[in-house]
Amino acid sequence: MPLQPWMKLISVDDHLIEHPMVWQDRLPAKYRDVGPRIVETPREGKPPIQSWLYEGRSYPYIGLNAVAGKRPEEYGVEPVRFDEMIRGCWDPKARVADMDIDGVEAMMCFPSFPRFCGTVFLEAEDKNLALLCVQAYNDFVLDEWCAAAPGRLIPVVILPLWDPQLAVREIHRTVAKGAKAISFPDLPHALGLPSIHTDYWDPIFSAAEEAGIPLCQHFGSGGEKSIPQIAKDAPFAVMINLMGANSMHATADWLFSPALHKHPDLKIGLSEGGIGWIPYIVERADDTWRKHRYYQNINQEVTPSELFARHFHGCFIDDSFGLANRHVIGVDRITWECDYPHSDSYWPASRKRAEAAFADIPDEEVHRMVELNARRLYNLPAAEPAPTAGKQD
Repeated sequence: MPLQPWMKLISVDDHLIEHPMVWQDRLPAKYRDVGPRIVETPREGKPPIQSWLYEGRSYPYIGLNAVAGKRPEEYGVEPVRFDEMIRGCWDPKARVADMDIDGVEAMMCFPSFPRFCGTVFLEAEDKNLALLCVQAYNDFVLDEWCAAAPGRLIPVVILPLWDPQLAVREIHRTVAKGAKAISFPDLPHALGLPSIHTDYWDPIFSAAEEAGIPLCQHFGSGGEKSIPQIAKDAPFAVMINLMGANSMHATADWLFSPALHKHPDLKIGLSEGGIGWIPYIVERADDTWRKHRYYQNINQEVTPSELFARHFHGCFIDDSFGLANRHVIGVDRITWECDYPHSDSYWPASRKRAEAAFADIPDEEVHRMVELNARRLYNLPAAEPAPTAGKQD
C-alpha cells in the first residue's frame, strides 16, 4: 500500500557537505590562514585533489560521503571534488529541490569535514581557534543552511567537547537561535575524553535536558578507536557491515551508567544505528542487570528496558527485522532516515523504498514512524490534520 499523501517523511539522519567559505566567511581575519580552508593538490592524469587544510593538517572528503546521484558501480573511497558532487550535497536550496524529488519533507543534516560531532576541533592545538570554529559551524547551520528552508532543514549543532562549561554556553546560545538537536559522541572515552560513567558530562546533560533537545549519537562519532576492529586484510565492507555495533556499544554503556538516573528527562537519538538489534541488546541488558547488579555499582531499582523506553529512539533506512519487531522495540521509539548523500541512501527513490518497507504495516503506525515521532522528539511543528490516518483503503 502506498504511503498516504498526508504522511510527510521526516529524516533524522542526513549529511551536509560544508562549502569552501563556511569558516573563511566567519572567522576573524587573523585566523583565516590557519582556520579551515580548501586547498588543491595536483596529481598526475587527474584533476587536483580538493581537501580541507586546518592548522596544517589535510582532510580530504572521501567519495562515499557524497555519492547521491551515482550508481553503486561508481562508489569508492577516493577523494572527491566539489565539481564531482551533485549540488544538493553543499547547496541548501538545491538540497531542498532534491528532497522534493525524493518525496522527503524535512531532514536533519550532520557535519562532514568536522566529523559527525565536531571532533576535528577537539584535536586542535589552538583551542581558542577551535571554539571559534565550532561557533562558526553552528552559525552556518543556523543562519545559512537551515535558514534557506525553515522547517525543511532541521538544525543539529556541535559542541566544544573539551570544556563542558563552554559547551553549556554553546547549547544555550544555539538553542536560543533554534537548534533542535546536539551531536554528541557515541563513545566519548574512545576519544580520550571522560566516559559517561563520570560526572564530567553532567552540565551538558542538564543543559540538554532543560532545553528538551536530544543528544544524537551518530554511529562512528567516537572516532577510529570506537569503530569495530577488523583484520588488516579484510575488505572495507566488513567495517561497513559492523558499524551498527557502535550503537549497540553506546546503548549498553548508557544503560549501566548513572547518567540516565541523574537526568531522567534526557533524550538520546541513536543516529544511523538501525533498529533490528534493539530487542536483543535490551533483553541482554535486563538479564545482565538481574544477575550482576548486586556486586557492582549499578542502580538496583530500574531495569535497563525501562531506561531504554524512557530515553532512547533509533532510526532506520532498511531494517525489515526491526519493523517486524516494532512492538517489542516500541513504535514510538522508531524514526526514519534517508542518509542523503551517503551510500546508504536510496535517493531519488526514498519514498518509493519506504512504501515497500511499510507495505504491511497499519497507517497509524507508519505515520508515527515516518513523521509524528520525529516531530515529538525534536520539538518540530505539529503535523497537519490527517482525518484518514489509521484507516486502510
